[in-house]
Amino acid sequence: MTRKLILQMQMSVDGYVSPADGNLDWQLWGWGDRWGWDDKLKRDFNAVFEGIDTILLSRLVAQEGYLDHWGRAAKRFPANPHYAFAQKIVDARKVVLTDKLESSRWERTVIARGGMADEVNALKRETGKDIITIGGVGFASALVAAGLVDEFQFFVNPTAVGAGRSVFHDTHKGHRLRLLGSTAYESGMVVNRYAPAA
Repeated sequence: MTRKLILQMQMSVDGYVSPADGNLDWQLWGWGDRWGWDDKLKRDFNAVFEGIDTILLSRLVAQEGYLDHWGRAAKRFPANPHYAFAQKIVDARKVVLTDKLESSRWERTVIARGGMADEVNALKRETGKDIITIGGVGFASALVAAGLVDEFQFFVNPTAVGAGRSVFHDTHKGHRLRLLGSTAYESGMVVNRYAPAA
């Protein structure tokens, strides 16, 4: 049985993962100290990280501080169960897909220089838990266009942004999805999980 690649993204209610207005405060949680999620959503978010042991990242996300940010959070909140996922990020194997870096400066992180499909499919064939990726939008779109995503987890914020970028940019061929589950939370977030339709 192969491992799944799970794409996890925050999304606006009108379907954008990156708004055209970059200054718009549209997320209940923009990964800072103001965390507008309810406790059940925080627990369910942490539960996702119990089922993964590998994180696939783009060079940009890695260089823009994803690993450093959550490494600091793991040290700041070692006993807070809502931040348990941060230690999971630290402990997981990280794979940065790029041919632009010679080596990794991050712990437990390797550079994968091959083609996207070859590298992702090789990861899926390894034994272990599932693989998660969190974007950015260009990287996520490329994974979607290549048909490599096995499960979509969209954290739909109760905000419409009007315009922006979607992970489904190659809409000329369409993307039929099968709903795996949908959960509404007190904070206003709805988490929708999909798999590609067979």
